[in-house]
Amino acid sequence: MKLWNREPALWLGLVAIIVKLVAAFGVDVSADQQAVINAVAAALVGLILAVVAGDAIGAALLGFAQAALALAVGFGLDWSAEQQAIVLAAAAAVVAMFDRTQITAPAPATAVAPVRSV
Repeated sequence: MKLWNREPALWLGLVAIIVKLVAAFGVDVSADQQAVINAVAAALVGLILAVVAGDAIGAALLGFAQAALALAVGFGLDWSAEQQAIVLAAAAAVVAMFDRTQITAPAPATAVAPVRSV
């Protein structure tokens, strides 16, 4: 995927310009909504680059989930701060379960000798 490896900032610039064009020619998108759309695009590019690099996918995925939730709220999702926190905590738990399967301990597990009763 050399397309993503080359110029991620260029792709983000293109998204920002497309959002501005859409807003200028008829779609009612506020400046705050444009900012959130650009933030989601940045998080998505970060996630794609993490997948391509094969490193830190969990952190990029959580960043994208946070940005996507901010986008949904920016476009009218009526969730309380508590509801948002619960959803993000669930996302963090899912990512942690995935990360756990990807990590290898630096030292081998040692056998524990059985305890003898006296």
